[in-house]
Amino acid sequence: QVQLVESGGGLVQAGASLRLACVLSGGTVDTHAMAWFRQAPGKEREFVASIKWSGIPTTYTESVKGRFTISRDIAKNIVYLQMDSLKPEDTAVYYCSAERWGSGTRNFNAYNYWGQGTQVIVSS
Repeated sequence: QVQLVESGGGLVQAGASLRLACVLSGGTVDTHAMAWFRQAPGKEREFVASIKWSGIPTTYTESVKGRFTISRDIAKNIVYLQMDSLKPEDTAVYYCSAERWGSGTRNFNAYNYWGQGTQVIVSS
């Protein structure tokens, strides 16, 4: 059974950086599309970034393009989300998700596996 565990969240000031990590067990990151979603209080869960099982392509929501980077370490079975130039509107719980042989779709219904989430708070 695939399990996902996120880490790396925290409280930072606007303009700072954070790197989120998602460890996958019970499977491998090179056989799963991996994605990050986020959910702010009172809002729906939204797509942030994804990487197809093959490693290409990566996809980003418009609001994070040029600031966030999704990557993976196949040897460690970890997916990262490097977040630079953070803004208060990036404040949310960030969730890692996986879909076996997935395309990296923005549709959260496609993902079978989810982590517990990690909180990111960006102060102004």
